Amino acid sequence: MTDEKPYVDLSKYDQSWFDRGRPGWYILLWWLVQAIAFPLTPHPLNIIRCALLRLFGAKIGKGVLIRPTARFTYPWKVTIGDYSWIGDDVVLYSLDQINIGEHCIISQKTYLCTGSHDIQDPAFGLKTASITIGNGAWVAADCFVAPGVEIGVNAVIGARSSVFTDMPAGQVCWGSPCRPHHPRIKQ
Repeated sequence: MTDEKPYVDLSKYDQSWFDRGRPGWYILLWWLVQAIAFPLTPHPLNIIRCALLRLFGAKIGKGVLIRPTARFTYPWKVTIGDYSWIGDDVVLYSLDQINIGEHCIISQKTYLCTGSHDIQDPAFGLKTASITIGNGAWVAADCFVAPGVEIGVNAVIGARSSVFTDMPAGQVCWGSPCRPHHPRIKQ
């Protein structure tokens, strides 16, 4: 350990301005329902998970498949279009809006992150920004998608990519940081 003072002073951290969108008791109720009901519903009973998400304010299209281990921080800030799939252990850290289009695949262990902190702020201020995933996009396994990112229509994000900037429509992209590499060829 050194005697150098830290740049960050966490005693000054304040997120009192942040609107979670629902009162604390409602959020706790959601977390309890998700912790108990989601893991106890067998894979084929997807309709129950979709119904619970809708009950708590998520906009879920028809034919959506959500695995029992998927996690939603604030479902009322999530929109998922028709026939999209949310894989096992996907985290939708929805401090801000997450908009997933129709016929999208969000593969297992992907983390959609709408919140971070300002590294230039000594009080480590919270920053949020929405994520948008266009129709027909596929975010492959174990990806990280940062706040404010838009993934274009029919884009593919390769496994284990870290997406910090917008990705163009119709492109196959991968890497850390993620970059477009070539067009997605439609059959």
